[in-house]
Amino acid sequence: MRTLARNGAVSFAAGLLAGVLYWLLGVRSPAPPWISLVGLLGILVGEYAARTLLGRWRNRGTPTPTATD
Repeated sequence: MRTLARNGAVSFAAGLLAGVLYWLLGVRSPAPPWISLVGLLGILVGEYAARTLLGRWRNRGTPTPTATD
């Protein structure tokens, strides 16, 4: 239940941030299609970058396996 509440809070905060950014850019919601697509691209790139960086950060002390043929 805590995970659901936390995910909901994070989702709400992300939506709030998007609303503030739309207001700063002077874009009405719902956004025009090209702005929405750019936003979705940013979400995908951000998710990939976070996953990659966190994975490297977590594995920084793990020795790299080497081939012993």
